[in-house]
Amino acid sequence: MNQPTEPKADKSGVRRHNLSLVLRTVHDAGETTRAAVAARVGLTRPAVSSLVEQLLDLGFLVESGKTFSGQAGRPGTVLKPAGTGPAGLGVEINVGHVTVCLVDLTGTDRVRRTTAVDNRSAGASDVLARAAGITADVLDEAAALGLRPAGAALALPGLVSHGVVRQAPNLGWRDIPAAALFRDALAALRPAAHGLPAVSDNEANMAALAELRCGAPDAPRTFLHLTGGTGVGGAVVVHGELLRGAHGFAGEIGHLVVDARGPRCRCGSRGCLEQYAGRHALLRAADAPDTDELAARAGRGEPRALAALAEAGRMLGRALSGAVNLLDPEAVVLGGVYPRLMPWLAPAVGEELAARVVSGLWPAGAPRLRAASPAADAARGAAGLVLHDVLADPLAHTAPEAGPPGRLAETGGRRRTGAG
Repeated sequence: MNQPTEPKADKSGVRRHNLSLVLRTVHDAGETTRAAVAARVGLTRPAVSSLVEQLLDLGFLVESGKTFSGQAGRPGTVLKPAGTGPAGLGVEINVGHVTVCLVDLTGTDRVRRTTAVDNRSAGASDVLARAAGITADVLDEAAALGLRPAGAALALPGLVSHGVVRQAPNLGWRDIPAAALFRDALAALRPAAHGLPAVSDNEANMAALAELRCGAPDAPRTFLHLTGGTGVGGAVVVHGELLRGAHGFAGEIGHLVVDARGPRCRCGSRGCLEQYAGRHALLRAADAPDTDELAARAGRGEPRALAALAEAGRMLGRALSGAVNLLDPEAVVLGGVYPRLMPWLAPAVGEELAARVVSGLWPAGAPRLRAASPAADAARGAAGLVLHDVLADPLAHTAPEAGPPGRLAETGGRRRTGAG
């Protein structure tokens, strides 16, 4: 009787995997050598040298000309990610602005454009066309810098699944195929961008991914991330991966009800957190024109500003305590407008957490409540999402003359997206 045979690994598949492994190792190190890569990934030095040569030829890595003698033996030439070639393009579309960010393989912002605009006053197609126009100008700058976007990722304030905004109450959008509309508008403006992969995700998810990449070396890997804007966006990160839920909508803490008899929310419910802790709600309660003025008034001790911030902090703490009891994160990270307002928000948030978290692990003033990294915004997170795919399969994102263009997998409930 013939014995069943185990399927043999495809050699090209193994090499593809190893190329990704080497590229990610160099990317994470910033600067390293072939010998250090070999020691880290467990491949032989000749195998690593072959993979490195291919990555050099394809433009993903460069040799700096320096030598490094941190290991035993002869000094090695330093490798680092290329500052030209494949790049990530992130596009954040929010209620009051559009931000486009281009990030190279070193993780450096090379181009960033923010345009203040009221996106509630136009239809979805017009808003996406406007964002495409800003992006088209960034593409021109990218070409001048020798950068080639491997794809575009949209960060949007709402429930997003498989390229479609199912609901975005603060924009008035429902069932909008945002990724496709943006891709078509961009191709109409820059025909060379035809076929550029475009994906979309919730802006709070993108900001959380940016926090993973931009945070301090000792930053937590399991945390709740809140983004304060017109609404309150939320994301849940567990061991460096987004927790998306069954349909990709996990983290919508802004629509958690903190007072069932509270004001009507755009989502149709009453007393949602964003009606107390969203930027518009805060400014309205404090009678302040903008966040900077609110912070200035609070710094001067003006009673109305302090009262508005204390109430927002209490409601944030009330919502967060339930989430902490349910999910047991290492930390809660506050982004968006909240870092600017932390001196006045944090005491009330901390008091609620200390009183309501049943584990007793959140004493008032605990360092587990922290401000987001200044660099960790949704546009940067979106660009990082593109780079995550480049690092996972560099051969799928080579220049057209070197092979077929890559295809980004659309985000949604089933995609696992880590820190890269």
